[in-house]
Amino acid sequence: MRNIILASKSPRRIELLRKIGLKFKVEASRYSEKLNPKLKPRALARILSAGKAKSAAARHKNAIIIAADTVVVLGKKVFGQPRSKTEAKKMLKMLSGRSHKVITGFIVMDTASGRKISGEEETKVFFRKLSGEEIKSYVNSGEPAGKAGAYAVQGLGSLLVKRIEGDYFNIVGLPLCSLTEALKKIGVSVL
Repeated sequence: MRNIILASKSPRRIELLRKIGLKFKVEASRYSEKLNPKLKPRALARILSAGKAKSAAARHKNAIIIAADTVVVLGKKVFGQPRSKTEAKKMLKMLSGRSHKVITGFIVMDTASGRKISGEEETKVFFRKLSGEEIKSYVNSGEPAGKAGAYAVQGLGSLLVKRIEGDYFNIVGLPLCSLTEALKKIGVSVL
């Protein structure tokens, strides 16, 4: 069996793939992500995931590459990862008491044949109303760092979320059902 490469060092993506029993190697993406405000969020997530996959594919001529990118969308505003505590606080204040979308673009690429299966998943998340003190305390926990939208639904951030509509794992960082269907089309069965 050929190597499967996850083009991400995201602990959440690594954990999700391990939980479903997939055997893979981890390689940090060398792709420089840029949030292009001219792109629609779904297209942006797909393009960012494809960039990560292409970067990894250049180093692996006979492998299966998995790459993904997650963005948080509130109205027309797209949130990536906060660059500072101040930016994390602003994001959380904007999300407080409102619903937003989490969109993960993903791609599975067979580098030997050049075949690619890509897609995106969208989940709606409803935040409860957060106090300024709660936002400050959550940001000071350190959890928002490196998380699209400045929260982690699988951690302390679960206390911010009132409910969701859609794929929970998509919010964590990988829509497992859609991803395993794409893997199957490439010839990798998980079940």
